[in-house]
Amino acid sequence: MARWLWPLALPTWVKVALALVLLAASQYHYWSKLSSGSVFAPEFPRAVVILFNWAFGTIVLLAVLQIALDLGTLATILVRWRAVVVPDTLRYAVAGIAALLAAIGVANAVRVPPVVDVEVAISGLPPQYDGYQLLQLTDLHISRLFTADWASAVVERANASGVNLIVVTGDFIDGSVEMRRQDVAPLRSLHAPDGVYAIPGNHEYFFDYSAWMRHLAELGFRMLPNRHVVLTRGGARLVLAGVTDLSAPSVGQAGPDLDAALAGAPAGVPIILLDHQPKHARQAAARGVALQLSGHTHGGMIVGLDRVVARANGGFVSRRYEVDGMTLYVSNGTALWPGFALRLGRPPEMTRFTLRAR
Repeated sequence: MARWLWPLALPTWVKVALALVLLAASQYHYWSKLSSGSVFAPEFPRAVVILFNWAFGTIVLLAVLQIALDLGTLATILVRWRAVVVPDTLRYAVAGIAALLAAIGVANAVRVPPVVDVEVAISGLPPQYDGYQLLQLTDLHISRLFTADWASAVVERANASGVNLIVVTGDFIDGSVEMRRQDVAPLRSLHAPDGVYAIPGNHEYFFDYSAWMRHLAELGFRMLPNRHVVLTRGGARLVLAGVTDLSAPSVGQAGPDLDAALAGAPAGVPIILLDHQPKHARQAAARGVALQLSGHTHGGMIVGLDRVVARANGGFVSRRYEVDGMTLYVSNGTALWPGFALRLGRPPEMTRFTLRAR
């Protein structure tokens, strides 16, 4: 920020004031921790959380644009072989672009996402399940940013999607049960003919996992932590399995165990796997899983940043992949962590899958 601010032709007191404002905004996660005890749950009014995300996003984007400006200036000096002075107007323009992009990014992040349609062909799918539809929600991150009103709108849109089954692939919340009780209450109204199933994400383990599993069950979710169910339709069968999250062992809980999840599953029946994180998709494919549904990455949030996120997730970051004969779908997420709520080129989604016989 010093590279952008100090060369400006402004009075020193103005620069100091701006520097203090930028410093305060850059410590958003520290203020969040002071507000709730966790960087993952900023306990401020929603408008303040939105403002912090915009300001923090502006700083991040301005830093990137300033680096680009510096590289451009250096290239110009090398070509012309003389000193170059960057005009203040260009510095203000860079700041304006950063602020505008951050505003667009926050607006994209907090909206109620559309339903995205995806067809998946599955080998051995019984004719009774040809055309079967399920809706995936993931990374709801219900919090002071994604509140009860937002959750109600998501539930209304999900229920109107007309699917046979709804699944949630983790990261329901940011906050304890007591902090989020009212905000998650609308989820009780989620319904589908074949039920609503779910698995935990990594954030459930940050806020008393056991309490959240009890509360989610009370809200009507059929949890599948290293378990499966056999769905039946006209005598045909489909296995829906789920695993816990990779972060579980860090808090003394059982980690993901695909063997346990599939123990006793009928042979020759197509398997749909719910796994919050996509990085172990090849292991699932080796076990004969037909379709894996994941989240966690938020689609990388910003074009360019998604390449970095992919490296930390086995190369998987956004939407459809074919993995050794298995279809992996990594949702961009229904919402995302309120600590960095920006989306540029990676929109949120609710994903409606239509199964087709291959």
